Amino acid sequence: MAHVQRFDHVGITVADLASGTTFFVRLGFEVEGTGSVEGEFVETVCGIPGAHCEIVMLRPPGGGCGLELSSFITPDHVPGSPAAMANEVGLRNVSFEVVDLQAAIDEVAADGYGLISGIGEYENSVRMAYVRGPEGIIVSLFERVG
Repeated sequence: MAHVQRFDHVGITVADLASGTTFFVRLGFEVEGTGSVEGEFVETVCGIPGAHCEIVMLRPPGGGCGLELSSFITPDHVPGSPAAMANEVGLRNVSFEVVDLQAAIDEVAADGYGLISGIGEYENSVRMAYVRGPEGIIVSLFERVG
């Protein structure tokens, strides 16, 4: 029996919700909704007494899997590993197909987010690059070629 019905979203915790939102909106995501969550529900789900967070839900154009950005008001943020590389255990990157890889890179570079290394091409089918986004998030951007 399959338990999963669909892939809904990926959640990323950030300290600066505004800059995280701006980054993903510049890539083409649309804000689906915003909110604040606190109380018994979030404390039970997260296992963090006194948890209170602000949330922005983003969706790519045309629908599909969403992106939830959350920033905790309480308790204080616990720093992550902002310089983590792709081989560090854990969720290491989120990946998005773009129409024009160089244009997407240039767009986020205007806000100070740069390539981790370079642009690679795989067997004449995709061009891909890792960008270090807000708070160290590795964002994989790729375009189909050929």
